[in-house]
Amino acid sequence: MIEDNRLLREGIAKMLNAEADMKVVSSSGNGDAFETASKLSPDVVLLDLGLQDQDSLQVVELVKQRFPDTHVIVMDLVPAHAEVAEFVRAGVAGFILKDATLHDFLHTIRSVAQGTKILPPLMTSSLFSQIVEHALQGGQMKKLISAIKMTSREQDVIQNIAAGKSNKEIASELNIAVYTVKSHVHNILEKLALHTRLELATFAHSQGMDRKASARSTDDGE
Repeated sequence: MIEDNRLLREGIAKMLNAEADMKVVSSSGNGDAFETASKLSPDVVLLDLGLQDQDSLQVVELVKQRFPDTHVIVMDLVPAHAEVAEFVRAGVAGFILKDATLHDFLHTIRSVAQGTKILPPLMTSSLFSQIVEHALQGGQMKKLISAIKMTSREQDVIQNIAAGKSNKEIASELNIAVYTVKSHVHNILEKLALHTRLELATFAHSQGMDRKASARSTDDGE
């Protein structure tokens, strides 16, 4: 287990060790846990998504490199959708919200240990589960948009948001009214089961849609 809050780390370890079918073989506030765990090949690694001194995503990648058969579960309050997609692509198998009940906490660990992938409860019923499936399969934004029937105009809006443009700039670029842009943004967020423009921009940026928009603008200007 890698959790930089000592009180929380020790509490979780005590709780898990009280279970007959669980044993914490190593716990740390940083990557030192690898040194102890390297000889033990842990079945599951619990990782705090919000480590202060380390990039949690890089830690996930390191875990999967050193222990390819180990299942990684990340813990956080409410991870952003874009973060979930990134961590799933990196190899994370489960998510535990820090306000989860003890039953949910233990159930997630046991399920993941048996090979089941667990999404945050609040996200499992939304279209976001489709985003994660595409991430697992290495799907790109183009395939995702096609799968959920995104219109060509909505694709244009996504690309411009990914490029960091404001609604006014997008309206000028696409020769449409600002309120029309806002309407498209609203529809896109609903289709992707995202909550904010920032989440949309982050996710689109991770898929390289900002680069596509820039390339297209360059081509149009030539």
